[in-house]
Amino acid sequence: MARIPRILIENKHQGESTVYHVMSRTALDGFPMKDEEKDYLLTLFKHYSSLYLVEVVGFCCMDNHFHLLIRMHSETNYTDEEIKARYEQFHKQTGTNRELMLDEIPALRCKLSSLSEYAREIKLNFTRFYNKRHHRKGFFWGGRFKSTVVEDGETLINCLAYIDLNPVRAGIVEKPEDYRWNSIGYHLQTDNKDDFLSLDFGLKAFGMTDADDRLKEYRRFLYETGAMTKNRAEAIRKEVLEKERQKGFKVSRADRFALRTRHFCDSGIIGSKAFVKKQYDQVKHLLKSKNEKTPKLIEGLDGVYSLKRLAGHGFGVDSGSGQTN
Repeated sequence: MARIPRILIENKHQGESTVYHVMSRTALDGFPMKDEEKDYLLTLFKHYSSLYLVEVVGFCCMDNHFHLLIRMHSETNYTDEEIKARYEQFHKQTGTNRELMLDEIPALRCKLSSLSEYAREIKLNFTRFYNKRHHRKGFFWGGRFKSTVVEDGETLINCLAYIDLNPVRAGIVEKPEDYRWNSIGYHLQTDNKDDFLSLDFGLKAFGMTDADDRLKEYRRFLYETGAMTKNRAEAIRKEVLEKERQKGFKVSRADRFALRTRHFCDSGIIGSKAFVKKQYDQVKHLLKSKNEKTPKLIEGLDGVYSLKRLAGHGFGVDSGSGQTN
């Protein structure tokens, strides 16, 4: 069966960018990524983000999967001199000191603005590290990574909170910043060492210009959201049913967030109806579907739409079970 094309937005003009939520799971059983493995995966995130034209908004490394929330910038934002300097500085850090020839720059531009190449290098190098460390051969990751196009603003904030709350939902920590391998933990435990992470938090779209204010507001949102998020049982318990009866079955903010979170991994594009339609129109010629796809309103959340994947209604091909998404 042929692979289904990804939704990858081509940023042709200067100043353009696209935000993606990227997730990938291991193919191995159990929870193979221990502290050392997660440390190395974070090192790879930092290493390749210094080369590729990406801005890392958020991340989380769990025991059997990882999340990345990144902004891919247009290659037109960078001069030939900047591309050359970026490449040579990257190789200087690795000890290779390779000089880039001018005729190599066009192909390099294309590579450094590619989400697929960025994710491939991270996953490939982690597999090599893991196999060498554990004296094994073969695959580590369970197929291709999932990617969702995320709209700036409110959708981005919620997606970032969803990622940072992974270790809380898994019962590993009580406070999200107590976890060493997520973005809020990195911000607060290392004071954003090496300026690795963006200080956007999705709040620049709302006119918040001060970085400290954005961090404070994001933490407030993260805690309020995290306090309302509840673990789901396999069946509806009687006390839950009774609580819903007392509310008159009205949808609360917590309910809306719970309904929304699955779309951060299972959708191809998520955001306002106009945003989803615009992004879809740019890539629909790559898809083999005979029927036009239309944005669908996410149940329980006014104004937020998604475009489902095409593999069994979707664009993604990865699947897997394990720890909390």
